[in-house]
Amino acid sequence: MPAVEVKDLDKNYGSFKGVKGISFEVEDREVFGLIGPNGAGKTTTLRVIATLLEISGGSVNVFGHDLAKEPHEVRKILSYLPEDAGAYKNLTGRDYLRFIANFFASGQAAKDIVARGIEIAALGNRIDDKVNTYSKGMTRRLLVGRALMTNPRLAILDELTSGLDVVNAQEIRKIVKDIARNGTTVLLSSHNMLEVEYMCDRIALINDGVIVEMGTPAGLKKKYDACNIEDVFMRVIT
Repeated sequence: MPAVEVKDLDKNYGSFKGVKGISFEVEDREVFGLIGPNGAGKTTTLRVIATLLEISGGSVNVFGHDLAKEPHEVRKILSYLPEDAGAYKNLTGRDYLRFIANFFASGQAAKDIVARGIEIAALGNRIDDKVNTYSKGMTRRLLVGRALMTNPRLAILDELTSGLDVVNAQEIRKIVKDIARNGTTVLLSSHNMLEVEYMCDRIALINDGVIVEMGTPAGLKKKYDACNIEDVFMRVIT
């Protein structure tokens, strides 16, 4: 059974079609990337799967749960990190993770969740400083810790390293790859095609709400005799 199964998914905003009948599957413990330019439909697709937007047509199943019929069951097993997520700036990093953990557990179980979040965020002694003193990279690492500390079966990550410097971006990519190896299925989006090429087992290229190609990064580069996925994308759409 696939972790995520999307069939003929449509998402309309009035007369505008944001996603146009796309289909793909994500295997258990796979890192799967949706890549394409801004406005291509990546974030819309992720928000639908995260149960934040209603389906206009087609179907989505997450670990056997029909999204339209069992959204509450889907929410129990996924974690969603939007591109524009923020943290409470007047809390310390540790207190922010404690606040979030209390929605999922209590007592020792909540403490264990927080410990995992601190380990993932890897902020050292800065975990006890207020979030309003953090750089953008540090805040993003804290948010990645928040998203992954509950051991979700599915992590949905939108524009994972958008706006980060090279050092912070590399560290966050490593964190996510390690999490996937330890059992979490990852569905991510990015307009950074080189990043996704590095991180993902398989990718789907999306443009104007339509998936135009799909496969492993290596397989797509071979198919189109391209040096990288950016070149693949340009050859597909031109």
